[in-house]
Formats: sequence, structure tokens, C-alpha cells
Amino acid sequence: MLLRFVCALLCCLAGFAQAEPAGSTPHKAYLTLIIDDLGQNLPRDRRVLALPGPVTAAIMPDTPHATEFAREAHRAGKIVILHMPMDPATGPYAWHPELPIEELQKRLNAAFEKVPFTAGINNHMGSRMTAQPAAMAWLMAELQHRHKFFVDSRTSAQTVAAQQAQKIDLASVSRDVFLDDERTEAAISTQLQTAIALAHKQGSAVMIGHPYPQTLAVLERELPRLKAQGIDWIDIRQMISVRSNRAMAGHGKDGVYR
Repeated sequence: MLLRFVCALLCCLAGFAQAEPAGSTPHKAYLTLIIDDLGQNLPRDRRVLALPGPVTAAIMPDTPHATEFAREAHRAGKIVILHMPMDPATGPYAWHPELPIEELQKRLNAAFEKVPFTAGINNHMGSRMTAQPAAMAWLMAELQHRHKFFVDSRTSAQTVAAQQAQKIDLASVSRDVFLDDERTEAAISTQLQTAIALAHKQGSAVMIGHPYPQTLAVLERELPRLKAQGIDWIDIRQMISVRSNRAMAGHGKDGVYR
């Protein structure tokens, strides 16, 4: 009698487990962090390398410490990307819509030489440049040839950069949240929580910040708490794999960039 009761109980429990909805298990929530505008100030930028996790270091080519800091970041095990100046950015490396492809290539080559160990690139500024389909198509094909990925910083709603990357299945991903458009610790903390909430909602979020003192103070304080908030902090390559080149709802429809 006792044996039959135990067997019946086990069967009931097994049936209950099978009846639980699939959504009852918390889904993964992934977060990636990119810090832009690096290479200008070594003591400041080294605080970025000291952050406790897989920060991506986006280094500008037209900065005094670009090459040296790229080497330091690489030695520290961080992923290095080229923070490529694009119109309305100015300077010797900046891309502008009126430049011929030959000049764009010359400037890209020079930028890659200045920033070694790069795994990919993202755009610095670029609201005008990333809206140029022909130039963005050329860039994505060039990056594919070089075996590098692309991160669309999405500095403009008119960007077609990620769209062009998706067309040729180039490894790429798009930014979801800027942390520090407003340079106060309160505002940056709010943006970080926005990114965390978005990661829980859609499964992942890509954050971009800058090495401002306020940003670094918030990150130094809050990043060690991510795990307790159900967040897996992953590097940019892992994020590209997680998203499989699909657009998030804020970037397109049904996984296709608009």
C-alpha cells in the first residue's frame, strides 16, 4: 500500500513539472558594455581597464595614446575596437560623404594602423556618414574581408550601417542604451537600470558609455552588483553570437533592420 502511494505521488509530481509553462524558468538576460573615446588620457582610461568584467575598449585613432593604450587593453585581456570618426566628426581619419571610396579606404587603413589589436569597429559620431548606403555597404564588405565585426553606435535614426551589415551577414550588433548623454551620476544610474530592464525584457542589451568621471564612478559601484540582478555580463563577441545578427525591436521588425 505504501509503495503504491509513493509511486502515485511521484507520478503526480512528474505531471506537475511537465505542466509548468516554459516561461516559468527565468530567461537569460545578457549585458555588454562598450566604453568609447579612449586613447586621450592614460590615467583616466586605465580606470576602464580596471572595471571588473569584459569591457570593450573603443579607441579613437586621432588621440595621443591610441597605440599605447590599445596595447595595454590587449594585454589586459580586453577586446579592442576602432572608434572610427565619421561625419560630423572631423580630423585626418574622419569619413565624410563627399569623399571617394579610395580616400575612405586610405583613412580606414591609417586608423587601423594607429589602433592595433582591433577585433572590429564602431562609429564615433557619424550621423551623416552612417546614413550613406553606398559607403556603408563598402565598409561592411571591407570589414568582412578583414574578418572584423561592426557595432552600430546608432547616433542617428537614419543609420543604415547595421542594415548593410545584415545584408551580407557580417558579424554585427547595435547599441541599445547610451549611458551618459547626461553627465550626472543620477542620470547615468537611471540609464544603467534602463539597460538592465531592457536586457530582462528582450534578453540582451548593448550599452555604450564614455570615460567620464561620473560614468566611471557609477560603473565601479554598480557593475559588481549585476549578477545579483539576474544579469550575465558578456563580451561583445558573445553578444554578437547571442543576437545572431538579428535586429532588436527598437532597431527593426521581425529581426530585420529597417
